Amino acid sequence: MSSADLVNVSSRATRSLIKDAFVASGLPEADALKCAALMTEADLTGADGHGIFRLPQYIRRLKAGGFNKHPNITVTKSAPATALVDGDNGMGHLVMSRAADEAIAMAKETGVSWVGVRRSNHAGPAGLYAEMPAQHGMVGLYAAVANANHMGTWGGTDLLLGTNPLAIGVPSGSDPLILDIATSIVAYGTVKKYAQRGLAMPEGWFVNAETGAPITDADRSHEGLLLPMGEYKGSGLALMLGLIAGTLNGAAFGRDVVDFNADDKSETNTGHFIVAVDIARFLPIETFKSEVDRHIRDLRNSKRLPGVDEIRLPGDRRGECRTARARDGVPLAKPLLALLDKLANELNIKPLTER
Repeated sequence: MSSADLVNVSSRATRSLIKDAFVASGLPEADALKCAALMTEADLTGADGHGIFRLPQYIRRLKAGGFNKHPNITVTKSAPATALVDGDNGMGHLVMSRAADEAIAMAKETGVSWVGVRRSNHAGPAGLYAEMPAQHGMVGLYAAVANANHMGTWGGTDLLLGTNPLAIGVPSGSDPLILDIATSIVAYGTVKKYAQRGLAMPEGWFVNAETGAPITDADRSHEGLLLPMGEYKGSGLALMLGLIAGTLNGAAFGRDVVDFNADDKSETNTGHFIVAVDIARFLPIETFKSEVDRHIRDLRNSKRLPGVDEIRLPGDRRGECRTARARDGVPLAKPLLALLDKLANELNIKPLTER
């Protein structure tokens, strides 16, 4: 994509705008700070469809009553290593942070933990939560039911599957390796970014449900089907993750999913799960990290195909983005900046240009 319509803004400024917008919309300050920190981390690590880009939508839902501003998030432990978190329709970032904390604490006691989540909401990029156990010397696995259905099952045209993301975090001698993928060919947040910037989508993302012809106009994405990654493999993975993150937790899946892009008022009952595995229960953490580093070196130094300049691994772009954006600022599209200025004016808070 062209960078001509992008403006770099410091993460300090974006974080403070997000926090002030949430407070002005009724979130307690501590909760606003937590959400702002996680959304800013999303932007810093390159998940542009999940950071400040989502702020206008989140504020609309807060004003419309779609989010509970004062949730009573509860944790029910069903066994030493399992728990179910009820988010009471709170902001997804708050609910999933609580779930990750519980998973890490239980894994320290039991060696492994599985925490299911229901009555949550959109929580940003999956990689945020897989990284949390990894920072504690654990393997982290996270998945969720997406907040809208844009896919059909493989061969079908009914919108019954979401982009249901999966993330895995593994510690290494430096930054953790973080795999963060949608089960669709592309995350829907990316499609929304293309629409906002007036960019054409590549062929192979969306097809017309009646004719199978490609759709490249992002503003017409709602007319078609978003294709899964890896054809039937992505469709099958979206199905299985949806059943485990949704149905298993008493959360929404399939026809029960509420499209939060079109509905600001209804409770979405979003489901997630997070798993934490204490590496020290298998071998010393430093031994594991050393072995991971050895394998990373082997992979990076492996013989490359013609035309390939370097071998890239999960988490490379996250790390590069974080370094560059912490130094140079977060690139924001001019149409998004206009929306954020309008939002700041409506909430009577300082715009980004004054921060």
